[in-house]
Amino acid sequence: MRFVLASASPARLLTLQHAGIDPEVIVSEVDESRVDEPDPVALSARLAELKAEAVFARLGPGDVLVVGCDSVLAFEGRPAGKPGSAEAAIALWRRTRGKTAALVTGHHVIVRTAAGTRRATRSARTVVHFADLSDAEIAAYAATGEPSRVAGGFTIDGLGGPFVTGLEGDPHNVVGLSLPLLRMMLADLGIRWTDLWA
Repeated sequence: MRFVLASASPARLLTLQHAGIDPEVIVSEVDESRVDEPDPVALSARLAELKAEAVFARLGPGDVLVVGCDSVLAFEGRPAGKPGSAEAAIALWRRTRGKTAALVTGHHVIVRTAAGTRRATRSARTVVHFADLSDAEIAAYAATGEPSRVAGGFTIDGLGGPFVTGLEGDPHNVVGLSLPLLRMMLADLGIRWTDLWA
């Protein structure tokens, strides 16, 4: 079965590869800024759906599995995506340092076989405890460019790792794709995880 990851995220690709799956990557080109949804869970799920469906629509016939994901940081009831600039990353870190937030990742899966096409959408939530960074640390981190390019303005598998003091939930979810949730979603759609190992 053709496995397609509808994401430009190198971290999501690496997460799947480390778990024994080597997907084909097709980027959706969905304009995330056009989706206005104040609820972080609904926003992540909707964006994941749009990405997966956009890629699925471009595929030819045959058995295929498409996975789309989108992550947002839920902080004080509002979603925070990719800051997009060093200034925005600094502002986000000044609000979240020393506090707790949740990284929410929406997952949308499409499975097409001779038996038909099935879909599932679910979200995973991981609580993130941030270190109480100094202004100098925040400025130095923002200057690297990393936080402006990632959901919530931080990573745990990159330069931001030392700035996260703890997690509650699936750490893979914070990287951008919850492996346990994806395994359960695929099982519900009749796909065994171990059959996907490369």
